[in-house]
Amino acid sequence: MDLYNLKEFSRLSEKECIEIQNDLKKKVFQQDIISLNDITTVGGVDLAYWQKDSMEYAVCCIVVIDLENNTIIEKKHSSGIVEFPYIPSCLAFRELPLIVETHSKLSVHPDVFMFDGNGILHTRRMGLATHASFYINCPTLGVAKKYFKVSDEKFVSPPNVAGSFSDIIHNGEVIGRAVRTHKDVRPVFISVGNYMDINTVTELVLELTGKESHIPLPTRYADIETHIMRKQLQGSPQIK
Repeated sequence: MDLYNLKEFSRLSEKECIEIQNDLKKKVFQQDIISLNDITTVGGVDLAYWQKDSMEYAVCCIVVIDLENNTIIEKKHSSGIVEFPYIPSCLAFRELPLIVETHSKLSVHPDVFMFDGNGILHTRRMGLATHASFYINCPTLGVAKKYFKVSDEKFVSPPNVAGSFSDIIHNGEVIGRAVRTHKDVRPVFISVGNYMDINTVTELVLELTGKESHIPLPTRYADIETHIMRKQLQGSPQIK
């Protein structure tokens, strides 16, 4: 069995998933392969789930943003049955098949992908944004609304000032940041996915956060799109 083949994911044991994560984390490159000034498009990625006839379904949406004017230039989605069970810290194995399928439908290929989830802010440094990078071969970062606690590490709440942040450190390594994108709002939790530096990730997240939400535009738009598509698909006799 090819453990890296998406078609084999549903057959993997938890032990095999952890082996894959531990192998891939050795290949993570926490440096920019594209400078911030050269990033012109960002793809936001999110998924939504629902139950139907004792089956679990999900839809993945990717929304591509043009950074020059923060407008949407492309939207794609894919949906289907979720075959991989929920295993803590192994979320990527549930979501990657639909992410890769949706990615293959894009006519615009973004410079960077921003995931609603974590990158190396993960027990084995292999959150969704990091794991996905090896399949879509592109710089990635994660933006999570809630803190994923690694071991017993706690985050220090950043000052109540827009743009402030505090590092999340584990074993002497910065694995993420709590970022206050607006005054008087909860921080978001950002991390490198792959092929990016934490400082570039921080700057990009702040640059792409508008006045209407504390969530950056790419993942905010992707989240909105998943809710729209889920509502449509729930009422459809055929999942597309």
